[in-house]
Amino acid sequence: MPQNKIRIGIISFAHGHVQRYIQEIANFDDAEVVAAWDADEQRGQENSTKYQLQWEANLASLLARSDIDAVFVTSPTNKHAEHCVAAAHAGKHILLQKPMALSLADCDTIIQAVQANGVKFSMCHQMRADPVNQKIKQLLNEKQVGDIAVVKRRHAINALLNPDFARLDNWHIDPIQNMGMFMDDASHATDWLHWMLGRPVSVMAEIDNIVTNVAPDDNGVAIYRFGTGIIGILINSSTQLAAQSTTEIYGTQGTILQDYGDAPSSHLPAREVPLRIFQAGQSQWQTFDFPFVPHHTRISAVPRPLIDYLKGEREPLATAGDGRVAVEMVLGAYQSAKTGQRVHFPLG
Repeated sequence: MPQNKIRIGIISFAHGHVQRYIQEIANFDDAEVVAAWDADEQRGQENSTKYQLQWEANLASLLARSDIDAVFVTSPTNKHAEHCVAAAHAGKHILLQKPMALSLADCDTIIQAVQANGVKFSMCHQMRADPVNQKIKQLLNEKQVGDIAVVKRRHAINALLNPDFARLDNWHIDPIQNMGMFMDDASHATDWLHWMLGRPVSVMAEIDNIVTNVAPDDNGVAIYRFGTGIIGILINSSTQLAAQSTTEIYGTQGTILQDYGDAPSSHLPAREVPLRIFQAGQSQWQTFDFPFVPHHTRISAVPRPLIDYLKGEREPLATAGDGRVAVEMVLGAYQSAKTGQRVHFPLG
């Protein structure tokens, strides 16, 4: 791999986040997006023209190019394993959009291909690129609020209230290509919980269509238990117009509140403070000097750590193992919602 510039190919424009990745990388001196392929030829050619990329009519041609070091795999989720395996066999490093896959078998297929071919791999888990989330991780590591009892994390969008999103030809709402909205979007929050608290030991959940009938599900709540006894509450919604506290962390010596972090809470007034902490012995909340970062800005923050990882300057944003755990947590929640019973990890 050249040390001066990382050269990247795009496997599918299906997931819209890839467009922000391309726009951000255009500002980098040490990376460039070179070419693209998409199973949807019209979508692929239009975006290749838009971003001045070379268009490849088939995936094999893209992966055969000697001027590509790595690929963004941003195809529909049910194609992730197929596309990652092809990229790994071609010796291309892989940057994979969430969720990793729709089954643990496909996650394992990806992991095996990456290991067998010795390529680098990172999930594009955007929560880990957010400086406020990084600060929360630091506060927890330092036990700034003592022993944690309960953590509540909300991750929501209003997509199913948007007629342009909720159209029948949108792969995001196709149960074959993407399983459900909880799989599609709660994977952000499951990764966040795993990153902050470690692997859970069990889950109880309710996931269903509550106010819409377009996708397989529109709202869900999962309650995870962790080995230390911590209760982690995940709220995922595809029908929220506005909200405030994204994260609530309650410990024996204090409380941490995050007042932005997903699409609905990006509409908060500028006067809101993104992160605050109340500690035992203090008389008021301590605030942290972070800018108010809208949802799309965090997505734009993803490429920098990924390029630094490919250059050997840092660890991956999230490993393949991390991606698998996030999927396992989602699948466990679906299983609990279907059976009405607590589900234990690891899944059988």
